[in-house]
Amino acid sequence: MTRRPNTKITSIAMALIATTLLAASCSPSATQEDAPESIVLLTHDSFALSDDVLETFTEQTGVKVVVTTAGDAGTMLNQAILTKDNPIADVIFGVDNSFISRAIDNELFTPHRATDIDAVDTAIRIEGDLATPITYGDVCINFAIDGVEASGVSVPTELSQFTDPAYEDLLVVEDPATSSPGLAFLLSTIATYPEGSSYDWKAYWTDLFANGVSVASDWSEAYYTQFSQAGGERPFVVSYASSPPAEVYFGDSPQAPTGSMTEGCFRQVEYAGVLAGTEYPTTAALLVDFLLSTTVQDDIPLTMFVFPTNRNAVLPEVFVTHTAFPDQPIIMDPKTIDESRERWIAEWTAIARS
Repeated sequence: MTRRPNTKITSIAMALIATTLLAASCSPSATQEDAPESIVLLTHDSFALSDDVLETFTEQTGVKVVVTTAGDAGTMLNQAILTKDNPIADVIFGVDNSFISRAIDNELFTPHRATDIDAVDTAIRIEGDLATPITYGDVCINFAIDGVEASGVSVPTELSQFTDPAYEDLLVVEDPATSSPGLAFLLSTIATYPEGSSYDWKAYWTDLFANGVSVASDWSEAYYTQFSQAGGERPFVVSYASSPPAEVYFGDSPQAPTGSMTEGCFRQVEYAGVLAGTEYPTTAALLVDFLLSTTVQDDIPLTMFVFPTNRNAVLPEVFVTHTAFPDQPIIMDPKTIDESRERWIAEWTAIARS
């Protein structure tokens, strides 16, 4: 489904971009490199936009966007760090809040205050404008409606219920060492059952494993192999709050066959940034601005099935109708994640193997 951008907004944006590029090209220190023929966007394999959206940037600036994918978000970040002295791209998109501090500590970004940044929730913005929030998705436990009914249980209202014998062998999660939603769910349990409490996250996971939780290597295996909606045997799976509208959008029924819990949801935010060392910082900054513009933000829900961060973006009806929005999603300080992420994963792995 392709939507036309607001022509008035687009016209204003074109004028602003043209003015910026003209100012750069007329600067005494400017060179021909200030207006390159193309700009490279490094991203993960899940990146997707409608065919004509990136062409709009080219129409507005005369600069073509070359998209380079590099596996999942972790692999992409590793490649950017390894090549930071001779960057393979100008802009990076897809570093999420579980890894953003690592990117900042490695000095990957050039600060840039995006044009529409004031339309973004301050809770997910990065101090110093080193990176720009572009998308977010709430990682929640999803359930297959028919599968839950067949299992003779109700949909839990708290994470603790999955340690109850009634829910034995009903939940599949992803490995936090190899999966982004798996790590997000681990972080949600750490926030829910903090270290130092009488019943901490390690005790919770010990009970969860004792109750037969299954661990998949990634989201695809969990959702398309073990989840009962796809023919598996487990009616509960760690996925996204936006999975039910995706089921409707790609399915044959106007009613979602799945739903999502609203408790224990972790807000996963993806950022874009101008890579330090780019030869084209002016144009790279314009691309980050473009990613936060409503032209792109309106397109995100039905291409990447996550939410736009720009509050002026318009959500499609299928998202509004079939998404259960958590009242209090878990948002953890990226520095806290970065300081303990590897230790938490190692301790979780030890519990899983015991």
